[in-house]
Amino acid sequence: MIKVLREAIAKVEALPEAEQDRIARELIDYVDKLSALRADLDVGIRQLDAGEGRELDINAFLQEMHEKNGMGRA
Repeated sequence: MIKVLREAIAKVEALPEAEQDRIARELIDYVDKLSALRADLDVGIRQLDAGEGRELDINAFLQEMHEKNGMGRA
């Protein structure tokens, strides 16, 4: 375990149990999301390497994401 992680765990251990549980759940959630993102990136890289990529219209993509997330026009 790296030094900074050991320091963080020591600080968390000094907190009340409920706070320790909350922080632990948040850390697990973060690590799970990071692992899923890395897996998605690996799939994308393999697809690109296999020639399955396609050109992206960034403006259309951003507009779609803004609409999907209720943010109106980009």
